[in-house]
Amino acid sequence: QVQLVQSGGGLVQAGNSLRLSCTASGRTFSGYSMGWFRQAPGKEREFVAASTWSGSTTIYADSVKGRFTISRDNAKNTVYLQMNSLKPEDTAVYYCARTAYSDYAALQSVYKYMYWGQGSQVTVSS
Repeated sequence: QVQLVQSGGGLVQAGNSLRLSCTASGRTFSGYSMGWFRQAPGKEREFVAASTWSGSTTIYADSVKGRFTISRDNAKNTVYLQMNSLKPEDTAVYYCARTAYSDYAALQSVYKYMYWGQGSQVTVSS
């Protein structure tokens, strides 16, 4: 049984930063890729960022490139999403997820992830 427990999130003003954390319990995520997705009210869940197990490959949605950074500490079974220069349009519930895939296309697909965190609300005020 795999559980992904998220922490972080909250309410910030535009231009500020937040960091989300996601820690895996049960079977570790050693060897697995990890991703972050977000879902705004009335919208579909969308890809934000992903990292392969080694961290050698990281990919980002165009909307967050240069502002968000995904990183992971495999010794702590934890993946992070550092969000800088936040904008009101970043407001959403953010989810971490685990996948066995490592190719570029699969990492961006919500359907390729089997395990999901509980979600963290991020609200950016203007």
